[in-house]
Amino acid sequence: MSQDWSAVVAELQNLLKLRSHVFAMKLFENRADMEAIDRIRRPQNVHTLDQVVGQASRLGWTVGITAENLVGDQCRAVVGLGNAKTDTWYSGQHMKGVWFSTLDDSSAHQKAMNCVPDGRYDALAVGPLASGKLDPPDIALFYATPGAMIYFINGLQWSGYKRFDWSVVGESACADSWGRALTTRTPSLSIPCFAERRYGAVLDEEMLMATPPEYLLKAIEGMKALAKNGFRYPFPQYGVQQDVRAGMAVSYPDRK
Repeated sequence: MSQDWSAVVAELQNLLKLRSHVFAMKLFENRADMEAIDRIRRPQNVHTLDQVVGQASRLGWTVGITAENLVGDQCRAVVGLGNAKTDTWYSGQHMKGVWFSTLDDSSAHQKAMNCVPDGRYDALAVGPLASGKLDPPDIALFYATPGAMIYFINGLQWSGYKRFDWSVVGESACADSWGRALTTRTPSLSIPCFAERRYGAVLDEEMLMATPPEYLLKAIEGMKALAKNGFRYPFPQYGVQQDVRAGMAVSYPDRK
């Protein structure tokens, strides 16, 4: 789908008061197609994918990577680069005694991750959605506070209500966000893990939403409808000792 992504991002930033870039991910079967993007940045160092995401979300860079730009198979496996999902990777040996007590625990974690299948893609680009360089994007992503996230979810649920059930694999939480969104094509909320916060500059209070881009449009329309009902972000606090009836009457007139 092709949109005026700059306008979409402006609306999203206004509604959610975002403090970093809304960004996009796009997978490429051929690295030449990725490298043909205007003014694409190519890493000069070895990175985690969290760092590349941080360069897009915090610095506004459009960065293209291939498997050799990433530090190891854990990053590669989530986005299907480098045929990383070997028997050794599935064993979880590299996480035993680091994140998990036993080899069985480590292996169970690896098998629980949402990952793009290996063998199809050779490159990935990450960059600000508003630039239009990755049009059409595979997924759009943004960091926000829990309050902003529930408002975005309320917007998604305004019409065509659907209950959302999300996963938490723990470390390697990128499998819960971009891994899940790329593979299931559904909105995917995650609690960023240690690696995202240590290497990707994710703040303590931030969560990550990854979603096929059409859901941004649905959420924006829903949030606009909610705003007409007086529900806007940030949420004004009413006070824990006040008589609640006056406040409730604003949202539910039949309670007057």
